[in-house]
Amino acid sequence: MYPGCRPDGSGVAVSLPRVGETVTLTVDVYRAMLDRALTETPKEACGLFTGPTGALHVDDFHPMANTAPDDEAWKLYVLDGQEMLNVEAAADAGGRAVLGVMHSHTHTTAYPSPTDVADAARFDPFGAWVFIIVSLKHPDPVLRAYRILDGGVTEVRVVVDGG
Repeated sequence: MYPGCRPDGSGVAVSLPRVGETVTLTVDVYRAMLDRALTETPKEACGLFTGPTGALHVDDFHPMANTAPDDEAWKLYVLDGQEMLNVEAAADAGGRAVLGVMHSHTHTTAYPSPTDVADAARFDPFGAWVFIIVSLKHPDPVLRAYRILDGGVTEVRVVVDGG
């Protein structure tokens, strides 16, 4: 049984962040993510974020088109394949890394949905990426980050660095 499961073994595994597992966002990236979530409503916003290789310091956000069908874009995001390749190629060329994906939840909390967990299993099977979710459920947006691996969800501490 995973840590955080209910005694009967049901539910999604949840655990506290691992020691040292903190993602740092520049204030500009933080504001860009919140702005993108707000301006794309009623659709879920999405994008990739990058930073130096080997660190969880995010200093660039790459907003992307949500290519989900219009009648489903309020509850789901699909990254544009060509935009994704372009961001990955630019990161590689600059000696940088794609560290993860950001998306918004327009009506639910900042916690991975079953769809998010299933997508992570398909597109990030080794749990390398950080998943940032911006919730617009309440008037003030809430941003949280997670690692998702083998169906388990682990929250990652978020720090916003003004420098």
